[in-house]
Amino acid sequence: MTTLATNKRARFDYEISDTYEAGLALLGHEVKSAKTGHISLKESFVTIKGNELYLTNANIPLYKHAGVVPNHNPTRPRKLLLRRSEIKQLIGKAKTQGLTLVPIRVYTKKRHLKLEFGVGKGKKQFDKRQTIAKREDEKRMKRALKNS
Repeated sequence: MTTLATNKRARFDYEISDTYEAGLALLGHEVKSAKTGHISLKESFVTIKGNELYLTNANIPLYKHAGVVPNHNPTRPRKLLLRRSEIKQLIGKAKTQGLTLVPIRVYTKKRHLKLEFGVGKGKKQFDKRQTIAKREDEKRMKRALKNS
């Protein structure tokens, strides 16, 4: 299992409760580009259209050895492959509880590309400050233990 891209802001901006694994429906040159590490989850999100989930705004540039690909859009919506029961459960959570579906990382599992995304609730500014304060306190404690 090799991690190809991570969304570093996901756990900082959202309080993630559950995580899910989904396959990605990609074109051939997008798979090659992603497997070489040319994929970015920055500012991407998961949207619901009808009874399907899509990864929106994830940037997968054109594979450099692909040649001419007409109408290539690096940030096009890409369908997520999940079981129907999981999709219904996620749609219910997103609509009734007001939760957000946040992509966390893209990785390979055997020969397939997978997306890990979480169901999260947005953090407020003071929650982010508390997270930073906890991290700083832990750093100070480690330094103190290391020096003594």
